[in-house]
Amino acid sequence: MTRYPDTPKPIRSGLVVVDPDHGTPQRVIVLQFNPDTLERGIAPQSAGDSGDAGGGGAGSGDRNEALRLKGPAQETWKFTAEIDATDQLEIAAPDGIHPQLAVLEMLVQPTTAQLRAATRLSQKGSIEISPIEMPLTLFTWGSKRVMPVRLTELSVNESAFDVHLNPIRASLGIEMKILTVSDLPAGHRGADLYLAHLAQKERLAAAARGGGLGTPGLGGAGLLTGRG
Repeated sequence: MTRYPDTPKPIRSGLVVVDPDHGTPQRVIVLQFNPDTLERGIAPQSAGDSGDAGGGGAGSGDRNEALRLKGPAQETWKFTAEIDATDQLEIAAPDGIHPQLAVLEMLVQPTTAQLRAATRLSQKGSIEISPIEMPLTLFTWGSKRVMPVRLTELSVNESAFDVHLNPIRASLGIEMKILTVSDLPAGHRGADLYLAHLAQKERLAAAARGGGLGTPGLGGAGLLTGRG
């Protein structure tokens, strides 16, 4: 195969597990193949979404709150990732892709040490045991999308196995929720990273080319003032 030294190496998407106290990366999980498609859902947190404003209209909510937001939009991401040991024949894989699957599954599992510590507290008669806190996880999709996330669903479809029944090929359905300042305590490193992600969106929006009023047929200023 002919290789061209000037061809840029593609950036891989992935997940970075970060110590929230010190900001140091604890583990970097690089996806073997970048997903072909991404499905993103963005739901605004509108202030006037419930109740009835009255007046016989069909709308709902307080009309004084119609243009107000309670906080950042709730954003979810869905994509399918592929893992294939047969595409990396130069790398020994005595356990198949078990290690890669385990790394992803541990993003939504407490460790045995954490579970044992909770059990010890329970046996000592602790009245209240705090839920186990997981490390901060970042999803990276190029330099313009680095955001704190929580995995909400991980589905695994194993489709090929070696002679020892180790999986060697799998398709993973990954669903994530972007964590915002509404989800994290003030001063949390994840909240700062979300604000940096939002600031990046603002810079990109500012760089977008705007159109003129004539393009959508709004040439007359009266149409916007309600006097047309």
